[in-house]
Amino acid sequence: MVQAIVVNNIYKTFGKVDTSMRKQIFKSNSNGDKPVVIAVDHVSFEVNEGEIFGVLGPNGSGKSTLIRLIATLLLPDKGDIQVFGYDAVQQPVKVQRLINRVSVEANFFKKLSPMENLLYGARLYGMNGKETRIRLEEIFQRLGLKKRLIYKPMDEMSRGMQEKVAIARALLSRPRLLLIDEPTIGLDQRSKRDVQEVIEKLNQEFSTTILLTTNDVVEADNLCDRIAIIDRGKIVALDTPEGLKQIISPNGHEPTLEEVYLELTGKVLMKEEMG
Repeated sequence: MVQAIVVNNIYKTFGKVDTSMRKQIFKSNSNGDKPVVIAVDHVSFEVNEGEIFGVLGPNGSGKSTLIRLIATLLLPDKGDIQVFGYDAVQQPVKVQRLINRVSVEANFFKKLSPMENLLYGARLYGMNGKETRIRLEEIFQRLGLKKRLIYKPMDEMSRGMQEKVAIARALLSRPRLLLIDEPTIGLDQRSKRDVQEVIEKLNQEFSTTILLTTNDVVEADNLCDRIAIIDRGKIVALDTPEGLKQIISPNGHEPTLEEVYLELTGKVLMKEEMG
């Protein structure tokens, strides 16, 4: 089985490191520098080609930092990451050619249409305008964006529709690996389901390997082949959704993924985090 991602003992901190503070998550040093934050704490896992792999955890657990490390946007302090056999630190350009990333802070020219935005992005890839327009219309159709919508200004579109456009932009480069950072955060239930259906379709029709971060246990349960639960920068469990549910005692009923999460981390997922 081909491994799309191999993350080996990754460690990442922010702030000035003092060796006397290694065991502390937050600590200001004597010089008044910003606190040292251990964002990712010796994390290891593998993602198989063609699977949807979820990283589930609350805000501040290290999910987004982890995805930025894999995307070569950050350098780890320790450990190594391989994407389809290429080293993310030593061979970042080769890794970048194989991946794309979708995040909640995706930027667009809001007065332009999705087609205009993506044609502009295509030029950065050196893609031909006419061929790209045909390919984009096909991608938009597969993502459920009607033709009349792809020529509307972005600022007239819902958040859910804009998220679909962000995914379409990511598909322009035909990535083997798609990194999706909290794709449904802040969306209403209908928009959330639309985006989740798009993610499933990408995996099934394009055979795209997907790493998905989320703080929504239902989303992780429904979408992901395997899930890593992360808390305070550490992975506390990793298995299939059904495998994770076997970790705790049934207590008269089949445990839910949320109950497993609570048992492992001792935290309640806040309603605003659940979306």
